[in-house]
Amino acid sequence: MPAKNTKSIALTSQWGRWIDDLVKSGEYQSASEVVRDGLRVLRNGHDREAAELAEIRARLARSLDEADAGNFANGTGENAVRRALKTARAKAGS
Repeated sequence: MPAKNTKSIALTSQWGRWIDDLVKSGEYQSASEVVRDGLRVLRNGHDREAAELAEIRARLARSLDEADAGNFANGTGENAVRRALKTARAKAGS
């Protein structure tokens, strides 16, 4: 596939050798393939972290809405934490 957007990058000798080794091993056809694959992994990690953060924010918003509506867990905070941990352990074990 012809390059659509070329960039010039500077690598440490360690990264350069590793890329060369990956190409020499036949795992990749070119240094560009190595870099593109690395960028895909980086992008996937960023996307996953963004999705996890969005989920945390949504859970916090739901919790705050519940609190504003006066819906609180019964018992002390310690009891609520113990119940939550118990539920989490049960789900992890199933």
